[in-house]
Amino acid sequence: QVQLVESGGGLVQAGGSLRLSCEASGLSFNYYAMGWFRQAPGKEREFVAHISSSGGNIDYADSVKGRFTISRDNAKDTVYLQMNALEPEDTASYYCAAKLFDTSVVQTTTAYDYWGPGTQVVVSS
Repeated sequence: QVQLVESGGGLVQAGGSLRLSCEASGLSFNYYAMGWFRQAPGKEREFVAHISSSGGNIDYADSVKGRFTISRDNAKDTVYLQMNALEPEDTASYYCAAKLFDTSVVQTTTAYDYWGPGTQVVVSS
């Protein structure tokens, strides 16, 4: 049974920081590329960041580049999203996702095989 469980969401003031974690189980974590997506109320789910299985290839959405950092610890089966300089526009439910093959297709939801239930992030003004 594959499980991805996000944690670390919460309420933060604009300009603040949060670190999200996603712990995986039931899969060989080091074989999977990992991604973060987010979905705001009334909006489609959008790509945030991606990291390859080895950690050697990283991609970010333009909206978070320079503010967010994705990383992974394969020994802990965990991927992280460090979020700095948060803005109200970052308010969303954040989802962790896993994809089996390292390909150039990283920013579409259909490329991923497994999803976590999400964790809520609210950035207030």
